Amino acid sequence: MTIASRINSIRQQLPESVRLIAVTKQVPTDAIREAYEAGIRDFGESKVQETAEKQSQLQDLPDINWHLIGHLQANKAAKALEHFQWIHSLDNLKLAQRLSRLAGERSCSPEVCLQVKMLPDPDKYGWSVPQLLADLPELNKCQHIKIQGLMTIPPLGLDDSQILKLFNSTRELADKIDRQNLPRIQMQQLSMGMSEDYHLAIQAGATMVRLGTSLFGSRRGQLGLKIE
Repeated sequence: MTIASRINSIRQQLPESVRLIAVTKQVPTDAIREAYEAGIRDFGESKVQETAEKQSQLQDLPDINWHLIGHLQANKAAKALEHFQWIHSLDNLKLAQRLSRLAGERSCSPEVCLQVKMLPDPDKYGWSVPQLLADLPELNKCQHIKIQGLMTIPPLGLDDSQILKLFNSTRELADKIDRQNLPRIQMQQLSMGMSEDYHLAIQAGATMVRLGTSLFGSRRGQLGLKIE
């Protein structure tokens, strides 16, 4: 099956309200071009340097939206602002404050999701629910980033019912945050669901799904784990 046929098949399953992010970590640029020709404009990457190299080879495709979905190290924050319109993996208050300051210096306003761990998981980054709720007043002071919603990745080993429950809990958390009416914190986006569980995420109200394997085939590595 070609990349284009996979994309068309997936799109038929997605509501119009759901944005398809094609995850291209370890995917060559010729495959990205195939996805682009099939209509994809949103591409997700995990590493700043890999993205910069790909962007240099894809300069003739100016309308791509690049989404950072992997862990962002603080010392890569400035570079991330140069290469990504979206950062799904904003995972702590200190990093949010740094990004906001750097964005202000560069007169840019990246769109971000707050990465939350709905269950304890030593293999992933992100806020715990209590810590995120406690940090909201300080996050609301970050003037130069556009907080648009939440991102989550379930721990490994859950069955479908547990994953669906986790995704529903994420939506409920977003609703709870939204009711606080914090002017700089919007909860319009739920970035959740990957190739093996996106159908469950859609049931729970995902607005963005991050698909790699189902579009491009299997690759090395496990998205969402701690990566440098």
